[in-house]
Amino acid sequence: MSTEATARAEAGPDADGPPRLTRLTFHGPLSEERATRIVRRLAGAGPRTVLDLGCGWGELMLRVLTAVPEARGTGVDLNARDLERGRRGAGARGLAERVAFVEESAVGTARGPADLVLCVGASQALSSELSEALGALRRLVTDGGRVLLGEGFWQRPPTAPELARMWPEASADDHLDLATLVDLAVAAGFRPEWVETANADEWEEFEAGYQADAEVWLAGHGDHPLAAGTRERLDRHRAQWMSYRGVLGIAYLTLVPA
Repeated sequence: MSTEATARAEAGPDADGPPRLTRLTFHGPLSEERATRIVRRLAGAGPRTVLDLGCGWGELMLRVLTAVPEARGTGVDLNARDLERGRRGAGARGLAERVAFVEESAVGTARGPADLVLCVGASQALSSELSEALGALRRLVTDGGRVLLGEGFWQRPPTAPELARMWPEASADDHLDLATLVDLAVAAGFRPEWVETANADEWEEFEAGYQADAEVWLAGHGDHPLAAGTRERLDRHRAQWMSYRGVLGIAYLTLVPA
């Protein structure tokens, strides 16, 4: 779930600062159970090439490659630390020869077409306009292939006070409702093989895990030079989470090019 801005913001402090995201398996609200079902579905289509855009450390891609021994993968992201974590994960699973983690922008990428394109929480890595991102995904997937799109949507219209407490300059136009999101994917040249959404437990597991390392570190390092900045960041994100909790959802759409 990475963009250039996210990559900079999450680059992390020096080695003596708080650890970063070690509690998370996936960089998003995705449970082991759902991930297993998604991987089984995607692997069933027999992809030989996998392209993961805004891949982070590429956990889902690595699981697909494990399930499909003939497949090769490429992960694209701007966060060097996440990419290195992905390389370590690939090495530990014996996948290093079948996957490349590349530090570059996904905008206008020529790395497709691929049989399976993963874009989970990262459509903004392709374009700030979702319709354009979907058009790019259609061009990047082979006929008969699959796209897994993980995309935010409003579970209900956010109120003005809620928006004011979310991310900077949050707007009701930042996301669509689920029905409109699926319709937009269809208009871009896809048919939805599967539509599912993260549940409350998955969101809480992700949001708590996102903060947990730094929260525990801060509790024991209140006089550290990095403590003030860490506290401000944690408190700001927690306030944002409490504002979009139950309002912002994420859909996992398995899309087939029409």
